[in-house]
This record gives sequence, C-alpha cells and structure tokens, in this order.
Amino acid sequence: MTQLTKAEEEIMKVLWELGAGKVKDVRDRLSDPKPARNTVSTVLRVLEKKGFVGHESLGNVYRYHPLVKKSDYSKKQLLRLVEGYFNNSFPAMASLFVHEKDLTAKELDELIEETRKELENLKKKR
Repeated sequence: MTQLTKAEEEIMKVLWELGAGKVKDVRDRLSDPKPARNTVSTVLRVLEKKGFVGHESLGNVYRYHPLVKKSDYSKKQLLRLVEGYFNNSFPAMASLFVHEKDLTAKELDELIEETRKELENLKKKR
C-alpha cells in the first residue's frame, strides 16, 4: 500500500466519513481555503489509479467511494512509522508519547491493559 500525499489523505478522510460522494460533496467538506473543483477531481482520479478509490457513473457525474478501509490504511501508516522512526520498537514509540504527551501512570496502565486484552483475543482466534 502506497503512502498518500497530504492532499490525498485529506480527500480520503472525507470519503471515509461520507462513505461515497461526488466531487462537489467532497469539496464542500474540505476546510477553507477550499481547493478548486478541478483539483479535487484530479486528486480523486489519482486516488483511483492508486487503487484507493472507485467510482460509479450517475449520468454525467461520478460518485466516488473508498476501496481501502481507513483502519487498514491507518494500521499500515502506524507500522511504517514504528519501523522507520523507532527501529521497529513499539516501546520506544510509547516512550516518546510518555515524554511528549505527559501520559500519566494511570493512562499507561490503561494502555497495558488494553494491549493485554488484544493479545488474549488474538490467542483465542488462533
């Protein structure tokens, strides 16, 4: 899965939120200053070529829809971040959040507990 540009990600976020939409629908949801209609249309076509978006014809307009789930893309980007910046070490990444976001001991305990539950669920599925 390729990494998206900032503009592509913004449009994907809108499509994930909408589920499907025409160029106008997507453009209306983008923050100001809004890009030109042609820009949104071009980015949607690029996303389609990359395999992130599909479309259906509604007369003379297209309605676009995501082909990639937000959770799948997010997971891939997070794993790429951990691999590229934290030497594949989740503890190193968690340590950054402890220092930069002033996580409390309680929040860390909650994170550990959630992780334990996920591990247990994974073991049950196997």
